[in-house]
Amino acid sequence: MQFAQFSVHAEIEEKHWWFLGRRAIVAALIGEILPASKRTLIVDVGCGTGGMTHFLSQRYSCIGVDPSADAITFAKTRFPELRFIQGNAPDDVRGMMEKADLVLLQDVLEHVEHDRLFIENLIASMKPGAFFLTIAPADPSLWGPHDAGFEHFRRYEDATFRALWSGLPVRELLISHCNSRLHPLVRFLRTVSRWRGAAWGPASTDLATPAAPLNAMLRSIFGGEAGPLLRALRRGGRTPYRRGVSLLALLQTLPVRQRRNESEN
Repeated sequence: MQFAQFSVHAEIEEKHWWFLGRRAIVAALIGEILPASKRTLIVDVGCGTGGMTHFLSQRYSCIGVDPSADAITFAKTRFPELRFIQGNAPDDVRGMMEKADLVLLQDVLEHVEHDRLFIENLIASMKPGAFFLTIAPADPSLWGPHDAGFEHFRRYEDATFRALWSGLPVRELLISHCNSRLHPLVRFLRTVSRWRGAAWGPASTDLATPAAPLNAMLRSIFGGEAGPLLRALRRGGRTPYRRGVSLLALLQTLPVRQRRNESEN
């Protein structure tokens, strides 16, 4: 991502339906596994301009890390009371990664060329029993100017997403698509976008904020997926959505003893 895209994020992430809907889903899932407590540490890897870090900091102790100097400048300016670190996870925040109760990785993997190695390193740095929540763009057929503008390497299919942690010392708590209810609309708009050769919003993104009533409706539709996803988590990870604009995974690192047993077997 470049300065122009971070500028868009900083300007609209407190009001745009996509950011707010995603927050509702993330908050519901984290709230189910981690009771609100300032003793609970969340490391927001690839925190961008800091909106999610700030949102979660109302209930947890949160630290944001991002390799982009522009992103961290925006984050520190907007939320000076929080701690943001410019650097690469896990190397530049290893002590925090080892203490974290949850590592959040939302819409980051598509920016990482060697994504499997990145996931391996993150999970290796986490303590046993910690949670790992990640969201990434799905459905390669949705590729368009928006992805190019954000310098994405890929959009994920089910198999390529799950392969990122296959064989690693984690257990899956929930795997599902999300932003599924709006998938047909997004598919139509991305098709037209490819035909036009341009994204729908500023700085080669599709992040144009619609009129308030429409924005509120889209937020409700997307954020409303939190309920089915939460029920799926409680039922043992049975996916409620088999197609969507994004893919979501909630994992938990294995205890040391279980890791040894599995390696011996």
